[in-house]
Amino acid sequence: MKAWFTIAAGVAWLLSAQEPVAPVATPEPPKPVVLLNTGRPILVPYACPEEDMQWAGMACTEEDPCPIFLELSAVEVVGNRMFVAGNMHGPSTTLYSVLLASEDAGKTWVEPFARLRGSGFDHIQFADFEMGWISGHLLHPLTRDPFLLITSDGGRMWRPQPVFAESRAGTMEKFWFDSKKNGTMLIESGESGKHELYESMNGGESWMLREVSDRPIRTRKQLRPRNEDLRLSAHAASKSYRIEKKQGERWTVVASFLVPIGQCRPAPRQEPAPPPEEAAAPDKSAPADVSPSPLPAPRRKPPSLKK
Repeated sequence: MKAWFTIAAGVAWLLSAQEPVAPVATPEPPKPVVLLNTGRPILVPYACPEEDMQWAGMACTEEDPCPIFLELSAVEVVGNRMFVAGNMHGPSTTLYSVLLASEDAGKTWVEPFARLRGSGFDHIQFADFEMGWISGHLLHPLTRDPFLLITSDGGRMWRPQPVFAESRAGTMEKFWFDSKKNGTMLIESGESGKHELYESMNGGESWMLREVSDRPIRTRKQLRPRNEDLRLSAHAASKSYRIEKKQGERWTVVASFLVPIGQCRPAPRQEPAPPPEEAAAPDKSAPADVSPSPLPAPRRKPPSLKK
């Protein structure tokens, strides 16, 4: 397609010989890995790059690799959607938070929120089919900076919301929401041993300090009753966490996740490639071959015939 353009306020027009540049398409974000529930414990993938080992200070070797484990601490169900949260850790260091979600009652699972380095998730609560929260902390090197993951679309999208404006030590002991807006949180402030009660009137966007005590705080508000028909338990024989749902008097396994998920070990060292072999150069010190070449045999004259 050619276009006319002007450089004289419309008095003169020229025909452009250049085709218009097509807009560059925005690259699509990578699709989440779908984990299929086949009835056997699901393996949550983790590759353990060299960067993670250096960050965590893990002294892993090829002969003695560092085992990595999945730890799950909370499960919640909202209609056909299920959520399970926790962390992955090595022998002494928490590496990442983990949030897994299913929209088909546990048949397939994805991670709807990116893993947070050095963090872990603890509790999950939904006020209705859309509004929900997950509590979390930074766990490395010490427990600090409590935060919430907040969703307003039923858990398809999550965003982190810190409790405090500045970094500080502290553990979120409990949190609960009586409605989509009104919430309560109990914080144990770490080294000082103080216990603090906070309230939110805007769905966890901000928190107001209401009480400080040297002893654990008791409140008239009670935690939202736990779903008695759903439980998360460790199963030693299969080395997995099981999500179980109560049906009548029986508990049925909905899904399970392996506890050992991999090992950290240094990448194999690549030996440098040997230099290409050079063609052997002739030895100049050796005498040159001057032997005469053989002379061609003399041609015989054919015999003459006499009459």
